[in-house]
Amino acid sequence: MSIRIAVISSMATKALLADLTHQFQQAHPEIEVQVESVGGVDAAKRVQAGEAFDVVALASDAIEKLVAAGHLLAETRVDIVRSAVAVAVPAGTPRPDISTEAALKAAVLAAPTLGYSTGPSGVQLARLFEHWGIAAEIAPRIVTPPPGVPVGSLVAKGEVALGFQQLSELMNLPGITLLGGLPEAVQIVTTFSAAQTVPSTQTAATRSYLDFLASAATAATKRQHGMEPA
Repeated sequence: MSIRIAVISSMATKALLADLTHQFQQAHPEIEVQVESVGGVDAAKRVQAGEAFDVVALASDAIEKLVAAGHLLAETRVDIVRSAVAVAVPAGTPRPDISTEAALKAAVLAAPTLGYSTGPSGVQLARLFEHWGIAAEIAPRIVTPPPGVPVGSLVAKGEVALGFQQLSELMNLPGITLLGGLPEAVQIVTTFSAAQTVPSTQTAATRSYLDFLASAATAATKRQHGMEPA
């Protein structure tokens, strides 16, 4: 009889966790892992509301808050990946220069519409715009995607002229041109972590899964998804 563990994650790690979970289950056929990926804000709310999961995989700051609130076991926390922000435009449109901080700022000011996620990278990006002193100027042009809807999909539809999102969510997406990552001076890197929930009764299986997510054996897969091992 197989053991089942339920995982909830943010969209940023959806494809990565699908691959890693497949690898884990090949090595552990007795453990069935069910992963649900939704918007990070919604995932945290569902955990806070007491919905039953065994593992939560979110940005590290969200994991820390859930630990502090008594929803996750601090001693089980593992850091999985570091994920950088990239920039994209609709396929077939001009490619603005984003190679320097000044060039990126000019591209942002010139874009008729802008989009970024509601997750931690989006919060930091908004702070960058405030630091540049352009937040009020560009506010009417910002298109905020609904929770769980990738910015890249809005770029592909032409609803967003300049989109910012985790590189992992923009890689290999049809209908967009990937310009690359943010300049090093202003790059935003988010660490994604995972931990066991307090109510989980599948401790052995859950710990085995968490250990695998953090293991050196997963490094190549993480890099294939545009992320670095944490």
